[in-house]
Amino acid sequence: MSVFAAVDIGSNSVRLKIARVVRHRLQAMHEDRVVTRLGESVFRFGVLSPEAIDATVNVLRRFHRTVQKHAVDRVRVVATSALRDARNAAAFVAWVRSATGWKVETVSGLEEGRLIHLGLLTHSNLAASKMLLVDLGGGSCEMTISDRGHIRNMVSLPLGAVRLTEQFLPHDPPRPVEVQRLRKDIGEEIDAVRRRILAARVTLMVATSGTAAALAGAARAVDPRSRGLKGGPISSAVVARLADRLARLDIKARARLPGIGPRRAEIVVAGAFVFAELMERCALPRFRYSPLGLRDGILAQMLAEHDRATAPRRRIEEERQDAILAMCRQYRVDLKAAENVRRIALQLFCDLRRVHNLPAEYEGWLSAAATLHDVGSYINRNGRHRHTHYLISSSELFGFTPEERQVIASVARYLGKSRPNPVDAPLKALANPDQEHVPRAVALLRLAKAMNPGHGGRVASVRATMDRDRVLLKLSGRVDADLEVWMVQKERGFFREVFGRELVAELV
Repeated sequence: MSVFAAVDIGSNSVRLKIARVVRHRLQAMHEDRVVTRLGESVFRFGVLSPEAIDATVNVLRRFHRTVQKHAVDRVRVVATSALRDARNAAAFVAWVRSATGWKVETVSGLEEGRLIHLGLLTHSNLAASKMLLVDLGGGSCEMTISDRGHIRNMVSLPLGAVRLTEQFLPHDPPRPVEVQRLRKDIGEEIDAVRRRILAARVTLMVATSGTAAALAGAARAVDPRSRGLKGGPISSAVVARLADRLARLDIKARARLPGIGPRRAEIVVAGAFVFAELMERCALPRFRYSPLGLRDGILAQMLAEHDRATAPRRRIEEERQDAILAMCRQYRVDLKAAENVRRIALQLFCDLRRVHNLPAEYEGWLSAAATLHDVGSYINRNGRHRHTHYLISSSELFGFTPEERQVIASVARYLGKSRPNPVDAPLKALANPDQEHVPRAVALLRLAKAMNPGHGGRVASVRATMDRDRVLLKLSGRVDADLEVWMVQKERGFFREVFGRELVAELV
């Protein structure tokens, strides 16, 4: 029975969740959360303070002992806004590695939002809804528009509760002018995405994280009818009244309200006004609180990588396909031609498994590279393969890690006159195994592209047969596909270099 652990290093708190796999599903075993305010000094001075680093590392040491106690098979440690912004983030990462042996992975705001969305849909029945998912953390606020389980839009705004408190609310209780400046800044950030949210016509707003939990818990303070943390919706009117009331109270009075407590009381005013401004400006009548979060998405991602026969795995595949198609539309790719190349590349991957011996995950990466191989033409036809590499490696492709994007970009890079060379920058940036695997994937994609040189689609299908010294490709399609046969034959030298076999192509 596999056991996974997710560690979420946030700007306000550090969380641990351990779960085991039972019948293709995750079953929670242990949860822990400690407030360390890691991002507090980042949002004021741009660096992690020694005190916050020390406190956070001590918590991670304790988490490490807990992980060992539960015999965890795999741990993933993810950091968010504070480490994205801190100039001394590398020192913190090195300290954690020395103290625990864990490698800290700093994810982008959009990847953070994707994982939260994955965690929510994996453990709830909200996939059929057209919803706005809001996760307001210590350093940033991720907003995701989801339609029937598919991410349609996503944005990460610098509206974290710790960040805003440090920037705008130095006094306790806040002075009216400070609240005014806070609301103005929040409003300007929300107005930048307001049209997108209004145009989505969402029917449900779901909020996660500690600020949402605090507001749900304190809702009864201004509306005795509110069900708050028991699952009932919190209206925009209640949120607005609650934000105003919290701003008039000092920290001790705020801490006495249900669901808030002393540590949340320090930052809840800023978080409450984010929700109040968002709901008012975007005509969102109410929100529902969910206790799910980033740690649940991390675990769902690990489950998907461990077990292909799971709902998270299918959802991630859908996310990847949505992201690839969105990028194709953005850069005006001929989808019909791209699909022809992709289809043939995957057929070659299947037929030539005994020749290329690539890991199973390369099938998905080859598919992505084949679909996106021509995005660079949007910038300029000259040097389009270099442009393709840059666009893929620099873009946010949901469901793919930065390392996977580098592999995909490298496979799509070498479709022109250049060939993969170990000294090339794209290959040198890859892990050692991928430096060996990528040229084989490139060889397959070059063959697929050769069968569709002019976007004519004259080759309908291909079948491969092989022996110890030779690979025979039988191309079927239109009788005038001689150009395609000739283009394939031009790949014989590179094919022999990569696979050590002769390549023969014929039209059948």
